[in-house]
Amino acid sequence: MKLKGVKIKLIPNDKQKEQIDTNIKHRRFVKNKMLGMQIARYENGGKYQSKFAMIYCLKALKAEFPFLKNAESTCLEYGIADLDQAYQRFFKGQNDRPKFERRKQPHNSYKSKCINKNITVVDNHYIKLPKLGLVKAYGLERIQGKIKSAVIHKNPTGKYSATIQVEYEPVTLDKTGNAVGLDLGLADLVIQSNGFKLKNKKFERTMAKKRRLWERKLARRRIQTNKKIDDAKKNGVELDMSDFKNVEKARQMVAKINRKIANQREDYLQKYTTSLVKEFDVIAMEELQTKNMMQNHKLSRSIADSAWAKIKSMLEYKCEWYGKQLILVAPQYTSQNCSACGENTGKKPLSVREFTCPYCGTHHDRDINAAVNILNKAFA
Repeated sequence: MKLKGVKIKLIPNDKQKEQIDTNIKHRRFVKNKMLGMQIARYENGGKYQSKFAMIYCLKALKAEFPFLKNAESTCLEYGIADLDQAYQRFFKGQNDRPKFERRKQPHNSYKSKCINKNITVVDNHYIKLPKLGLVKAYGLERIQGKIKSAVIHKNPTGKYSATIQVEYEPVTLDKTGNAVGLDLGLADLVIQSNGFKLKNKKFERTMAKKRRLWERKLARRRIQTNKKIDDAKKNGVELDMSDFKNVEKARQMVAKINRKIANQREDYLQKYTTSLVKEFDVIAMEELQTKNMMQNHKLSRSIADSAWAKIKSMLEYKCEWYGKQLILVAPQYTSQNCSACGENTGKKPLSVREFTCPYCGTHHDRDINAAVNILNKAFA
């Protein structure tokens, strides 16, 4: 049995929304307390406390801060587990030292473990969640198998969703005997070795004008509101940013535009990657170091909008689900080598989209040639 996540839409009532906020706030509180303890131990010459040692301290923390009992218990344990993972990555040199979570930039989700069937689907219309009870939800018919845990998300737009982790039996799709190489690009998002090119729709750029407009409105309204708050303080009146609806409206609009961009991109890539695993048994693609490429300020925005890493991650789990094979190859010389004779034809500027091999005389489309080279590398 393997595990996979199923995303569903939640429609909580006001009381359930309040409990979700409580779980998120208390999870952040516990994580920050444990981080403070680890920092204090380090400054006093002590050793790092393991995840289990931190969870053991949770009982004493609840005795000191009784309000923590209002939160779902396993979400506090998972908050500690997140801190432990951050420290493990730090020890391996993969990340910076863990930092305190801020209320202004919150981690708006928490994870609950399924214990004694406290997470169950009811009539395909409701899902039972710890501390929340029955929550109305959409997409429950896709949950097949034993539920292991649930991650509840609160989006910046004010909407709620959950990712349900379930056990599943891998389903092997029919073998087609086909293989394909994929070259990732910017003009065309994906170029296949069989000549097909997936259009790059540039979702972020199409919505950029509207988003910039509302970002400027939000910035102006925040400046004006801060002045009003300062003036009110001088008169002995305490005001908060949440008291001004125009600021919240602008923030919501920016969040909605960002969510729309993400949803459009997600839908486009999901449909394409699903069609790939249905059509091909072996998929080869280049393993690009996107983080390094983002340092090029001229291309960084286009690379971020293309979401190459998302294509890779989608293909990884879909190939695992459906019994297909994904092969990652080094990208070196895929654009320079001739796919017909294998000779290196030298570096070419990005403006050169077609070329003729000086050794064998074969005329190539630059991107298709690279995709064929990627497929040849995979089989080599």
